[in-house]
Amino acid sequence: MRKTAISTVGLSKTYRIAQGRSAPNRITDAALGKLRNPLSRTRYEEFSALDDVTFDIPWGEAVGIIGRNGAGKSTLLKLLTRVTAPSAGIIDLGGRVGSLLEVGTGFHPELTGRENIYLNGALLGMGRAEIKKSFDEIVEFSGVEKFLETPVKRYSSGMYVRLAFSVAAHLETEILAIDEVLAVGDAEFQAKSLAKMRDVARSGRTVLYVSHQAHTVTTLCTSAMFLERGRLSYFGDVDTAFARYRSSFAAFQKEQLDADRRPGTGEVRFTRVAMTEQTQDPSDETVIEFDLGAGESVGKYFVSCHVNDVNGNVIVQCDSRLTGQWFEPDEPHSGRLKIKNLWFRPGRYTVDMYVCQAGLLDVWEGAEAFDVLPSSPYPEMTSDEALKHGAVLADFAYEERP
Repeated sequence: MRKTAISTVGLSKTYRIAQGRSAPNRITDAALGKLRNPLSRTRYEEFSALDDVTFDIPWGEAVGIIGRNGAGKSTLLKLLTRVTAPSAGIIDLGGRVGSLLEVGTGFHPELTGRENIYLNGALLGMGRAEIKKSFDEIVEFSGVEKFLETPVKRYSSGMYVRLAFSVAAHLETEILAIDEVLAVGDAEFQAKSLAKMRDVARSGRTVLYVSHQAHTVTTLCTSAMFLERGRLSYFGDVDTAFARYRSSFAAFQKEQLDADRRPGTGEVRFTRVAMTEQTQDPSDETVIEFDLGAGESVGKYFVSCHVNDVNGNVIVQCDSRLTGQWFEPDEPHSGRLKIKNLWFRPGRYTVDMYVCQAGLLDVWEGAEAFDVLPSSPYPEMTSDEALKHGAVLADFAYEERP
């Protein structure tokens, strides 16, 4: 067996993105456009999703891949699992790769759960006898035994994930690659999956795990790589990788002030996002103000806000559509979000803002940041042990009942 499970040298992936107006969606529009401008040519610009990434991963490592949206995490996993080909560089895999990249990947919707298990195994180069040996374990772990003869197109997203993960984890591949699709499953299945991935790594196989959730990476992984704008910024200790992630926020926040550099179609953009208070006590209301520019006629849209802890875990999501608030695109808007009855733990938090319709119109990550002071909102003084666990603090009371 080779000394390394995965080795890459100068790995890069570049995409060509068409510039200018959106493409016609009817053949008549395309023909008329060609007649009116016969010499016109579509212009493209190159987008580097990954740039000169080199690393070696030994056998038995569980490697977390972290970074902000657009950093290249999913692109790296797709290259390593041969879903897409690199633009440059070398990938050396020491064995077969079982993967779960997104809901439904590798499943044929018209086939039953049973048939898809055998299909996935065959695609990995396994014989029927080899697949049959793991079949009962796969079914038991996934919990979809009652629906095994049902076409998977009728499965819920949670059932898809449970079966797909179970197939990837139990078939005898040497490398297991998992994207953050486990977020679709319930909490019990997520815990069960993390335990299974730990067992996979202990058995000498190699695990690659993409996640935004710091606690799952810390729990599962023995090392981590931090990707930043398509480049490998750090590969090593998990705690150091997250420290690098946190320290990069100031530069990233400054970069995102330029709306043209932010993701989204740009049909509507935020022009301002600001905290009314940069510091607050845990029990204070959190108030975020925002301004939106007028946009093209795209129909009504809604606004969403994510508040993240220092490691990038989403603590709370506030969608304006949940409260019935939609915005018209033909005029600018000024708004205010009040987060009430939520006690943030002391620490630093960042704010991501989204303009959403069928797709994303603007994605402003790191739009703001605020600090929650290290003060207790509770009336009694006690040891820190009483405040140690949980993502947030709670406004609660114990009462005697008759």
